[in-house]
Amino acid sequence: MSSISKKLKNLKDYRCSIDPDLKDEIIVEYAPLIKYIAQKIASRLPSNIELDDLISCGVIGLMDAIDKYDPSRDNKFKTYAEFRIRGAILDELRAQDWIPRSVREKAKLIERAFLKLEGELGRPASEEEMCKELGVTQEEFYDLLDQAKSVSILNIDDSNNFSKGDKKLMIGLLENKKMANPYAVVNYKKAQERIKEGIKSLPEKQRLVLSLYYYEDLNLKEIGQVLNVTESRVSQLHTQAVMKLRAKLKNDFESAEDLVA
Repeated sequence: MSSISKKLKNLKDYRCSIDPDLKDEIIVEYAPLIKYIAQKIASRLPSNIELDDLISCGVIGLMDAIDKYDPSRDNKFKTYAEFRIRGAILDELRAQDWIPRSVREKAKLIERAFLKLEGELGRPASEEEMCKELGVTQEEFYDLLDQAKSVSILNIDDSNNFSKGDKKLMIGLLENKKMANPYAVVNYKKAQERIKEGIKSLPEKQRLVLSLYYYEDLNLKEIGQVLNVTESRVSQLHTQAVMKLRAKLKNDFESAEDLVA
């Protein structure tokens, strides 16, 4: 446990005891985490999005985490802070509404094609099959993926897609994981299994990209070096994997509540 976590746990009355100096100490200690999360999100967004703006939103998210964290519950401050930092950044991106409607429509077109072909073929479609279904060349398909990547990252991760009730459930999952009732635990495990099944059904390279990015914390450039492909190609593989997963899970879960209720 870090020194910050120990100090927070030792406060008898957290909301009354925390002082400005401790808040400043927390912000300094977690500044690298804010930058890391902001950089990871920025790597999958258009170049016109300023990293400094994302970091500023992350700071606001951290302050929110400091104010709302309850050390009496069985959860780590770092886990809670990550959730709040990421949520604050994605909330701001959604609020800006910088994704053109035409790009959203293209993303939906790709997603529908993925679903249609998987239903017909009984497996994820190849790039060649997607090109044929969409009536585009491979170069045009890659261009569609590049445009849709910003939509896929917000749709798969953006808590703003959830209703207020869903958000509370997601936060509650983090805060009360060990306090959940047996029915909720069983449903959550079932949801995890469906997600695992969805990942297993992906082509090998797409599975590897997800594993290296989300579990090994490699960036797109580093993954490209591992796979001996360009960073742009890694981005395309990541976008396809995320969109296929999102399309597949839409059939399994009606809402975020089904994942955590």
